[in-house]
Amino acid sequence: MTHEHIDYKVLSDLREVMEDGYLQLLETFLEDSELRLSQLHLAKDAQTLGMAAHSFKGSSSNMGAVGLAQLCQQLEERVRQQPLYGIEDLINRIDLEFVEVQRFYRGERERIAAG
Repeated sequence: MTHEHIDYKVLSDLREVMEDGYLQLLETFLEDSELRLSQLHLAKDAQTLGMAAHSFKGSSSNMGAVGLAQLCQQLEERVRQQPLYGIEDLINRIDLEFVEVQRFYRGERERIAAG
């Protein structure tokens, strides 16, 4: 897992601040992200897509998932420009990035739970 995916500083700060709540935070982020991802896929218009991308960007950024936040920002900017060609490619990249991020946070969750 390289640095372009995760900002470890954000995570360690969160862990210090949240203490026992950190595990719950990981859980919530994983659940939320799956929901937001399906919102991206189900969005029927630019406005809905933009809103989904914006909220996904915010939660990713808060959790230190910098690569994911960046892609969501690109998508958010892209939906402002008509026509929406090439947008599927961006959503596919978000899907792929989320697979990496999900793997990392699940590992983190197991590590904390075991500790």
